[in-house]
Amino acid sequence: MFPTKKRDTYFESILKSGYSRRDFMKFATFMAAYMGLETTAIGQIAEKLQNTPRVPVIWEHFQECTCCSESFIRSDHPIVADIILDQISLDYTMTLMAASGHQAEAAKHDTMEKFKGKYILCVEGSVPLGDDGNYCTIAGRTAIDILKESAEGAAAIIAWGSCASNGCVQAAAPNPTNAVPIHKIIKNKPIIRVPGCPPIGEVMAGVIVHYVTFGRLPETDRLGRPKAFYAKRVHDSCYRRPYYDAGLFAETFDDENAKEGYCLYKVGCRGPMTYNSCGTIKWNNGVSFPIQSGHGCIGCSEDNFWDNGPFYERMTNMPGFGIESNADKVGKVAAVAVGAGLVAHGVVANVRKRRFLKTRITRGKENLQQLDVENNKTEE
Repeated sequence: MFPTKKRDTYFESILKSGYSRRDFMKFATFMAAYMGLETTAIGQIAEKLQNTPRVPVIWEHFQECTCCSESFIRSDHPIVADIILDQISLDYTMTLMAASGHQAEAAKHDTMEKFKGKYILCVEGSVPLGDDGNYCTIAGRTAIDILKESAEGAAAIIAWGSCASNGCVQAAAPNPTNAVPIHKIIKNKPIIRVPGCPPIGEVMAGVIVHYVTFGRLPETDRLGRPKAFYAKRVHDSCYRRPYYDAGLFAETFDDENAKEGYCLYKVGCRGPMTYNSCGTIKWNNGVSFPIQSGHGCIGCSEDNFWDNGPFYERMTNMPGFGIESNADKVGKVAAVAVGAGLVAHGVVANVRKRRFLKTRITRGKENLQQLDVENNKTEE
């Protein structure tokens, strides 16, 4: 057993890392904004982080590429990586902890025993059920055995990325390993799904900060995703949306329309059916996201996105309403609307012109009559 010691609060950990209280308050403001909370919540977040001992975290890795961890440590705000990875007391993660082998496993089991019912279990990767789970064997144990053991004493479970949330590429047809997401195995624990390939680092941090602040996981949608980050379609926050509504599309990735920034729906963009924060929070310190970089959305935060058709073929009958049910109609509707507008404008213009001419003629006649009257008076 490891010696028991007092766990620092988040604030104490941040100060020990060389940050100031001002930096700490900026971080609290930063997270409140990303979580979509009111400004009054900033003080609540700061108070909790200042007085709450660091929550123990066990981070398991199964069938995945570690892109979720990579995204996490490259967050826009430096404290995000520090508070989550270095200072959140990440008691176990195979990719980031210094210890390995028996020492690493001993640290994990020590945390599971001392903080039973209090630690957060983060899971990155899907779990294979085929061949009795032998497709993903770690230290002689199957992934499913490790997952069940780690989940038993967890207060809550966070499924990082599309692999853990919906199976991702491992679960794509024909799914030879019979890979499944975490919620298909663990049924008796609160689980929040944070899909994406990978999810945005600030979104991942926001989920943990919400748990620390309010003592519960964030409110979720019907797919178990946090509403604060997955409530809007990428389509609704995309800067190319006006082109979609106007029926202006890129036909290929290298045509003039693509260079002008037209909508990428016709080259396969799935923004109209994908819920995520890519267009608002963005990536790389908030600089860009795939659509802004010229590539259509592949819908990585949606279930079965690998099997929803080729990425570079447009999808007809998009789920939605009105003209959005089929984007191929948008151009026709726009053209008809423009044509009707031109006709209406012409009719109105002609009517106004006729009225103007009629008025001018009437006034001219009146002026002539007035002149005749004045001339007759002069002659008399």
